Amino acid sequence: QVQLVESGGGLVQPGGSLRLSCAASGRTFRRFSMGWFRQAPGKEHDLVAAISGSGGSTFYADSVKGRFTISRDNAKNTVYLQMNSLKPEDTAVYYCAAVNSHIDTVVLSTRTYDYWGQGTQVTVSS
Repeated sequence: QVQLVESGGGLVQPGGSLRLSCAASGRTFRRFSMGWFRQAPGKEHDLVAAISGSGGSTFYADSVKGRFTISRDNAKNTVYLQMNSLKPEDTAVYYCAAVNSHIDTVVLSTRTYDYWGQGTQVTVSS
């Protein structure tokens, strides 16, 4: 069992930055592929970024490429999402998710992820 706890959300003005963190329990964090998703009101969970267990492979949705950076520190059991140049359309609840992957690769399918955090609200508004 893996427990995920997100932090770092809040209210920020357009053009501003936030860094989200997701702390994971367990001793085998490096075996888990991780993803950051977001859900705006009335919409589905959308994959924002994903990272492989080693951190060597990453994926970004087109809407955030060049603005967001996903990273992980396996010694601290933590994955991060650095968000720069934030736009009002980035407003959503952000979730981190984990899947025990036997291959060191990014996982893109929402339904494949086994563990989810409780979410953290990000609001971009002036």
